[in-house]
Amino acid sequence: MSLSLSAALAFLLAAGTPAAALADFKAGYVDLQRALLEVEEGRSAKARLQKSLEEKQKEIDREQESLRKEKEMLDKQASAMSEETRIQKATELQKKIFDLSQKWEKGRGEMANKERTELQAIFGKMDPLIAEIAQREGLTMVFEKSDSGLVWAPASLDLTNELVRLYNNQHKGKGGSAAPAKDAPKGKK
Repeated sequence: MSLSLSAALAFLLAAGTPAAALADFKAGYVDLQRALLEVEEGRSAKARLQKSLEEKQKEIDREQESLRKEKEMLDKQASAMSEETRIQKATELQKKIFDLSQKWEKGRGEMANKERTELQAIFGKMDPLIAEIAQREGLTMVFEKSDSGLVWAPASLDLTNELVRLYNNQHKGKGGSAAPAKDAPKGKK
């Protein structure tokens, strides 16, 4: 759960934090969504996910076109069919349409899970890097730009570029897989 800057400061004040301690308060922020799009592994993951999505969409489009043609054929032949046959064919077509709709929903859910899994692995590798930057810079807190309630902060507090640089250096050549790297160096500067 994210903690906004104002909530953090309010907590510190309510907890009776002395003004001298607040003077030592230093914060920064990162834009994790931007970092995800800028790290090599994130770009590779997004490209893989996009390709997979496009392949699934083409498959659904082909099946949808086939069903459209089947419906046109049924509409043309309906007058020559017995009532029972026409109802049976219409029912079969409706079932196929329902099944395709279910397949589309299932595929959408699978893609969302796959995306969440791949991106969470990348975000998980960013966390120790953010901690490393924060410790090196003597920061009290680091906020996520979009989830923290941060409305404005000077660009000098933005740690995103440093996060991207560190991530790409430590995870070089790993853009093909979003699996966590266990042997990535974690040394402090």
